[in-house]
Amino acid sequence: MDYFTHRGGVLHCEDVPLSKIADAVGTPVYVYSSATMIRHADVLRRSLEPLPDPLIAYAVKANPNAAVLRTLGAQGLGADVVSGGEYRRAIAAGIAPHKIVFSGVGKTADEMALALEGGLFQFNLESVEEAEMLSEVATRIGREAPIGFRVNPDVVAGTHAKISTGGAENKFGVPYADTHAAYRRAAELPGLRVQGVAVHIGSQLTSLAPLEAAFVKVGSLIGELRAAGHAISVADLGGGLGIPYNAELPSPPSPEDYGAMVRRIASEWDVRLVFEPGRLIVGNAGVLLTRVIRVKPGSTHPFVVVDAAMNDLMRPALYDAWHSIEAVAPHGGRVTANVVGPVCETGDTFAMGREMDSVAPGDLVIFRTAGAYAAAMSSTYNSRPLTPEVLVNGAEWAVVRKRIDIDRLIAADAVPEWLASAQA
Repeated sequence: MDYFTHRGGVLHCEDVPLSKIADAVGTPVYVYSSATMIRHADVLRRSLEPLPDPLIAYAVKANPNAAVLRTLGAQGLGADVVSGGEYRRAIAAGIAPHKIVFSGVGKTADEMALALEGGLFQFNLESVEEAEMLSEVATRIGREAPIGFRVNPDVVAGTHAKISTGGAENKFGVPYADTHAAYRRAAELPGLRVQGVAVHIGSQLTSLAPLEAAFVKVGSLIGELRAAGHAISVADLGGGLGIPYNAELPSPPSPEDYGAMVRRIASEWDVRLVFEPGRLIVGNAGVLLTRVIRVKPGSTHPFVVVDAAMNDLMRPALYDAWHSIEAVAPHGGRVTANVVGPVCETGDTFAMGREMDSVAPGDLVIFRTAGAYAAAMSSTYNSRPLTPEVLVNGAEWAVVRKRIDIDRLIAADAVPEWLASAQA
């Protein structure tokens, strides 16, 4: 469920007409619903009851906006971070260090030191080599690092290849067969405190079967590690549960179904469970609001050219991802069209042969389900301004990331001295 609804023929975000935001801020612009994020966090929390004290660590990479992080932190969520920058964002948003999990395959020594000095719940390590680096850093600065290894269970997630992370060929985690050796080595290293096991097999999963298969392996591994003398008190089960993008496809499993599966598999593990939802919390809480520039005739279908582009919303070009496309104030007609942006790339295409609301130049259009992995991946390709973001809370709204315009982009460049006086 989300809080984007039509009232009086105009699409609103909660109590704010999207046309009002477009007039004030311009387009393209991301618009987020506070009520939707809060509801999704609450649904997930309730689905995990009565598990004892689960840590829901929001995956900051999905949407790192400070206002989003502060909204979710106020609901008691922690943070799953994969860079020093994300760690700093989480801290700046007021998320307590003891609720932060640091994941990622390429942590640097500086990032390790940052998190050790600021505090965190756990490092999810991805190799013995990483454990050795962390040991050196922790020893040097006189801190103890709480760790778990991310285990690669060799479970095919059944999602898009570019967001599948649990197969043997993926770069993530310690191969399942090597986990005992990894934990033995970690136990020998100074400055490390072994406490957990982590797994994450991919994103936008539409079946519980691969998750269950991975979790069963984790449960067996916890027993084996304890038998080998390791005090395992944490199991990080990652994230990845899918959300509906295309209403014509079967709905992914619900959080309630997911929670029931987790309780059935993990309730006897005697650990604190950690979850890393991202898309599940913020995906349906955001839309990309854009305006039609023109409708151009095509050989098969007309091209609806909008002022948003692949630099604003990369997912269709990167993953062939589907986003529902709707007019903010529909005229009542329908058309089959190709929806494209103005960037000089054939891949700057949002939909081909899509049945949609009939639109004309100047009309406002939204791409739904754009709260996750959207603004976070935006760029200034083709020297286009960086997309602004707006957060709505009931009848209130505020710009939570300003549009970074071309003047600011040019000013950020530096011309070396030997070119300063060169004439074109």
